[in-house]
Amino acid sequence: MHFLLNFLFVLAAFKWGDWKNWQKYYPTWLFFVGGDLFKNALLHDYSFWTYKETILGSRLLFGHFIIDLLIMTFAYSSTLLIYLGKFPDSLFKKIGWFLLWVSIYTSIEFINLEFLNLIEHHRGWNIGWSILFNLVMFSVLKIHMSNPLLSWIISLVFLLFLLLQFDVPSWVFN
Repeated sequence: MHFLLNFLFVLAAFKWGDWKNWQKYYPTWLFFVGGDLFKNALLHDYSFWTYKETILGSRLLFGHFIIDLLIMTFAYSSTLLIYLGKFPDSLFKKIGWFLLWVSIYTSIEFINLEFLNLIEHHRGWNIGWSILFNLVMFSVLKIHMSNPLLSWIISLVFLLFLLLQFDVPSWVFN
């Protein structure tokens, strides 16, 4: 099923993505993927959510990290080409566009969690935390385009907030 979902992201990017300016979004893609890889490394033994494959391709997509790499490569790339490439100019449209993408990511997670069994939440994580995470993530991705340093600061502060909020034990960092 993850193959299908990522294929749909790629199709959307071919239709609506800003391919002619892909180099403009590349640093933000590296930031996006780098943050996900950092989260995977930091919380490898103490994850808040894990992906799994239960429908199609379970012989190839046999673990969280493999599925996450698929998502990083295709869904994240496609997201940035559309989200940043089509970001509107007027304030009202900016807010709507931002909320649309938060809703898309949250809806996909909700469907995968409740109906398709493609993701599991752990350690008190729930869809409410995912909404907050998506709000921060899409804000930071947009900020990164014009102010990378500020996006790093916001990300680190949010990471510390989550680590404290979820009382992540010190043995996780050994």
